[in-house]
Parts: sequence; structure tokens; C-alpha cells
Amino acid sequence: MNFGILDIAGIGAVALLIAAAVLLPMVHVELGPSGRLAGKGRWLLAMALGMGVLAFAFKLAAIVSISTLPQVIIAPLLRGASQALPESAAIGADQFNVLTAAAQPAYVWEALPLSAPYPADNPTTPEKVALGERLFHDKALSRDRKLACASCHDVQRGAGTDRRATSLGIDGQVGSRNAPTVWNAAFQSVLFWDGRAPSLEEQAKGPPVNPAEMGMPSLDAVARRVADDPSYRAPFARAFGPGTAITIERIAAAIAAYERTLITPDAPYDRFVRGDATALSAAQLRGMALFQSTGCIGCHSGPNFSGASLFDPTAPLRVFPANATAFDARYGLTRDSGLAPAGSGRGIWRVPSLRNVALTAPYFHNGSVDDLAEAVRIMASAQVGRRTRDDPDPGRYVVWSPPERVLSSVDRSALTDQQVDDIVAFLRSLSSATLAAARQPGA
Repeated sequence: MNFGILDIAGIGAVALLIAAAVLLPMVHVELGPSGRLAGKGRWLLAMALGMGVLAFAFKLAAIVSISTLPQVIIAPLLRGASQALPESAAIGADQFNVLTAAAQPAYVWEALPLSAPYPADNPTTPEKVALGERLFHDKALSRDRKLACASCHDVQRGAGTDRRATSLGIDGQVGSRNAPTVWNAAFQSVLFWDGRAPSLEEQAKGPPVNPAEMGMPSLDAVARRVADDPSYRAPFARAFGPGTAITIERIAAAIAAYERTLITPDAPYDRFVRGDATALSAAQLRGMALFQSTGCIGCHSGPNFSGASLFDPTAPLRVFPANATAFDARYGLTRDSGLAPAGSGRGIWRVPSLRNVALTAPYFHNGSVDDLAEAVRIMASAQVGRRTRDDPDPGRYVVWSPPERVLSSVDRSALTDQQVDDIVAFLRSLSSATLAAARQPGA
């Protein structure tokens, strides 16, 4: 039911009219003469009977009023309050955040799983992993037999990268993009900087035939190179069954199975989330809070700290840099546009994982930044609109989003050097304790 005040008044009026139309003729034509009542007596009888109808009308109006009170009285008050919020200068940004905190879903911090998932058509087995590890380190998969997957993704001495801005390929060619770490790549939903590979199996087929990387003429040539080595026959039989042919699909499946074992769930952050309250320092805890409040979790979310991960791959690709800053020219951030059309002025890239980020410098798709603190300043300015020490402080403002009908307070204040240092401290807590201990100088 949805009645207004005028509707309620109308109900009472109709009830009274019906009472007058029915009771007056009844009293004067039937009840009055049969009771031998005079004129005054008949009017008194009509009034007595009419009081009952009138009482019923008031009860009905009361019931309708109570049932419609939230719509008639409370709703206008709520509408007035909601319209006043954006214009109210009395509510500061901090107060507004407190008032609306209960309405915002809490971000849940998660530890990295202890094992990586695998596709139904490529289950992980010890035999397949052993074969994949050998193939990953075999330089015979390159044209001149001088390069292996591990040449750019060193997992024995480093954190799964080559520590170069861009990698060296066949015949000394210099690549155009930084080699991302292979550690925890098993949790990513798309691979390569531009996200063009939908799985580890597909990614493994790329570098061997890239003319600037391993330089093999075709995938069939890669398979023949492996098949021509008699020492591979027994490992393939153990991994895929006796009598199976050595194909590029099985080579890629074995390498992918091995890569799914390259995970690092032993960072201080993981220990903290699993219950060790002493695992993070005070600076790291401050940085963790800033990582959330600054908006970093908008892209680097989930246990793998990447929106391109298998956990929630709803937006694996993002525009970078989203905001024009002085960093663009300083570090050449827009020279390569990734998946974006050439000349668009902005790139489209897969969201990288921040796991072990303190061990995998240099940063960004072109490897142009060596310092992690500088990378934090770039991301704060270019992606989430937070200024740094070199930029003016425009303060806070309130943003109204009409399509979603959402009001939010945006903090545009500049990040201080101390806040940047705290965020860096938190990012260091994402480093695997095992990798950090095993990393050799210069690796």
C-alpha cells in the first residue's frame, strides 16, 4: 500500500457519506415509524448509529496512517538528509569517512595458498615437474643453444628475473620489455606484460620462437630439437606414459607444471595474516594501512596482489599511466602502449603481482626505475591521483557518482616521504624469506 495524506482523508469522507446515505433513510422511513419516534427522536437515533460508522472510519484511517508512516513522513526526511550531505560543509572528510565506514565492505587480507591450482587437462605430477624443470633450464630450446627459459628467469640465484631493464636475446639482441618474475606466475590468469597468453602452457610456447628471444624458426622445430635427444625419451614416458610422442604441447605442459611449483607463501606478510602478530614491524603495519587507504588495493588485490590473478580475474588489464605526470617523460612510460593502439598516449597492461617486488628491480614494463620508493611515488601519482613531495597539495574533496548513487571522500593530499617509506616497508614484507636468504649479490 502507498497512500498519501489526502488519500487517508478521502477514506474518512467516503465513509461518512455512505453512513449518511444509508442511515438517514433507514431511520426516517423504517426505524423511526416502527418505534413511534418523533422528529427529534429519529435524529438522535440516526446520530447514535452514525457514531459507530464514524468510529470505524477513524480506526480505518489510523490503520492506514500507521502502515504508510515510513513512506509519508520518514521517507521525505531521509530524502532531505541525503540531498544535504554533498552540500554540507559541517561534515569534514574524516567525519564523513567515519559515518560511512559501516556501509563500506571491509577489505579482507589473504595469505598465498600453499599450492597452485592446475587445469584438468594438465594435472601436476612429480614426473612432469621434473621433466619441466629440465626443459626450463635446457639451452637446446634456443636456436644457438645458448639461451634457456632460466636465462631471463633465474630461479636458482635470484627472484625469477635477470635483473636487467630489458633482457638479452638471441645474437645479443636487446628486448623492449622487462622480464617479469616467474615466481607465483602460476596464480596469474593472463601472462606477459600485455596479457596476451591465457595460461602458462600458452606462455611457454612464446619465447622459444620469438626472433628477439630464443630464435627458433617454429614450434615444430622446438619439438624436433627435444625429440632428437635420446635422453628425453624416458622422462617423457614417465611423465606422459609409455610410447607418447614428444610434441610441443607436451613440452609446454611439462614446463607449465614445473612453473606451478614456483610459489612463495612464506613471506612475513603471510605469517602475519596466518596469525603471527609479530611478523610485521610497526613501519610495515603503517604501510599496510596506507596501501589500503591510498587505493593500491584497487589494482593490487588478493593474495597475489594482482587484479590479474586467478582469485578474481575481473579486471586483469589496466590503463597505465592513468594520469599524466612528469614521470611519463622522465621514465619513458608511454613510449610502449602495450595492448593499446599505437599513438594512444597511454598503455594497456596486465596488472603485475607485487609478490617479491623488493627483489625484482628494475620496475615497470620498460625496466626504467631501479628504486622501489620512486616506483611507489610514480604509482601513487599516475594511478590513484595522490600527489608526492614534488607536487602541490590540493587537499580532499567529496565525489558524487550519479549512476551508482554513491558518495565518497577522496584524499588528494600529498604522500610524505615517511608515508612512502612505510609503504615500501610493507612491500618488503611480501618478499619470500627463502628467496631473500638465497639471493646472491648481484643476482
